[in-house]
Amino acid sequence: MLLITCPWCGPRDETEYHYGGQAHVPHPESPACLTDEQWAAYVFYRDNPKGPFAERWMHSTGCRRWFNVLRDTATYEVLTTYRLDEPRPGGTR
Repeated sequence: MLLITCPWCGPRDETEYHYGGQAHVPHPESPACLTDEQWAAYVFYRDNPKGPFAERWMHSTGCRRWFNVLRDTATYEVLTTYRLDEPRPGGTR
């Protein structure tokens, strides 16, 4: 079981949260101009690294806010959490 710290509510059990996928994925400027292949790449294809990875989570049974979690995909350790308006600590991905 993971202990995830909501930036607004503090540490809570992972059962209070909803996973939202990879963080920091920019929305296309002109979605209508994309080919089907480009749109499919935006919607379905995400990074799958071994190590630190930025993810989006929502505190679904608490404040219902979205935030980012930097989690190690090899160890499942939560390295840090941060609000959507904050940059990712320690670089990109």
